[in-house]
Amino acid sequence: MPNRRIKACRSRTVMSQRAPTSPPATEPHRPATDLDAPIGPSEPAALVARPGVLRGPVIRTLQTRQAERLVKGRDGTDGKPAIIGLIGFANRLRSIWHGARTDDPYADWWLLRIDRAIEAARAALASATAEATAALASQDAIAVAPGTSVKPVRVPLNFSNPYAYRGAQLVAETDGLLRAILTARHVGLATRADAERAIQGAGRWARCAFASPVGYRLTGVTRADLAKNTARAEQARAAMGEVPEAVLRGLERAPHAPAPGIPVSPAAGHLSLQPLPAEG
Repeated sequence: MPNRRIKACRSRTVMSQRAPTSPPATEPHRPATDLDAPIGPSEPAALVARPGVLRGPVIRTLQTRQAERLVKGRDGTDGKPAIIGLIGFANRLRSIWHGARTDDPYADWWLLRIDRAIEAARAALASATAEATAALASQDAIAVAPGTSVKPVRVPLNFSNPYAYRGAQLVAETDGLLRAILTARHVGLATRADAERAIQGAGRWARCAFASPVGYRLTGVTRADLAKNTARAEQARAAMGEVPEAVLRGLERAPHAPAPGIPVSPAAGHLSLQPLPAEG
């Protein structure tokens, strides 16, 4: 009996292998849709729409009144010269940024100056902050940390180029140094006279960087104008001097300089100072 079952099973297997297969069922016809077609450059705009530019809140919180004054600056009055703050710095940067995008070598030259001024200020602030923080941490009897404001100020930032944001970072780093200096004066680690000198020095580095755009004039000159020695080129030379050869040839540019030929963004930098909401 077992042998008969095995033979029957084998015969059924052979028959199933030799049996002709039925043709595959055809998929019912459906009309073609737009989703079946590949998306390419020739497709309608609705199918190849690109994401818009990125936008998002950038906010800096300040703890000291001195840092807040660095944001606003000061108008010139009788006996007191004007002080360029972050807002004035950002406003002056707009024309330089526009010039760099339209192949103005003077704008490239000024962006290099601005970049170097910011780097020098940051290096000085970092050294001074490390020294002031170390002085606070050196106390054995008491633990002292830089103080924070009971009512800090929030500064929304909306700039059209990275160098304005780097200027805002300078304000933030100055704010950190000022907190350490004011705390040292408060706990008796620095005399009032020493603290006042340190505060003036802290603000001076940022103010020097904010003054670096001064002297630039947006004349509309291009490298082609300078090569042809046009009237516009003569006007630019008379106002701002001779461009260094490496800058003129495009061999030296600021690390955050824009790619030339890109349309200028209509976004403009505007700041407002707002106190943080009280914690419940």
